[in-house]
Amino acid sequence: MTAKRTARLVLSLLAGLLLAGTVTTTAQAEDGYRFWGYYQWSNGQWAFAQKGADVTVPADGSVEGWRYALGGAKPRLPRAAGDFETICGATAAETGKKRVAVVIDSGTPADSVSGQAPPAATGTCVVTDPKATGAKVLAAVKPVRIEKGLTCGIAGYPATGCGDPVKNIQVPATDEPVQLEIGTPVGAANAPSPASAPTEQSDDGAPWTGIVIAAVVVLLLAGGGLVLSRRRTGQRT
Repeated sequence: MTAKRTARLVLSLLAGLLLAGTVTTTAQAEDGYRFWGYYQWSNGQWAFAQKGADVTVPADGSVEGWRYALGGAKPRLPRAAGDFETICGATAAETGKKRVAVVIDSGTPADSVSGQAPPAATGTCVVTDPKATGAKVLAAVKPVRIEKGLTCGIAGYPATGCGDPVKNIQVPATDEPVQLEIGTPVGAANAPSPASAPTEQSDDGAPWTGIVIAAVVVLLLAGGGLVLSRRRTGQRT
């Protein structure tokens, strides 16, 4: 077993132990971890993933869930239902590909690292190769920060930290449900291509600048060669 999978398995086991406790009806202080939990929607509810996202291969029509939270003895599930039809219903099925709905819930301000505001919860439909793993499906939706084989940040949240232990946390009795922001499908035939998608940095004109410079250099070299040839011809005559 590689160090990457060992680290992932350790965190999964820790999270499983944390989530295995009895749900309390009131908030209470306890020790826990701040981390991204990985879930699957099954039989109308979220279930903690039994395997890491790098070895899990979600089936067509499945729903993957990610929730960032302070985890203790109480499960901290994604706060929105994994409704496949709501997320992927408007995205047509494609031959030779699968559709997977992805729910990303960055949690509450109380869950966050000090100074960082959690992004809104999102739902995105991913159209991808049938053999794509949960990790590949997630990476198709948002940039992922990986450290020591663990999913530490999604779309830059949080900017630092990874599965950090936290003393004396306050776990709420319940999490208020949230409304998902449904994003543009990823990988679908009618989805915007990467070339047309907006980017943070623009290189407009850069390729043409290089071509013009190269052309000028070629002309100068050609002109210099012509002059040199004429000089040699004149010397011979």
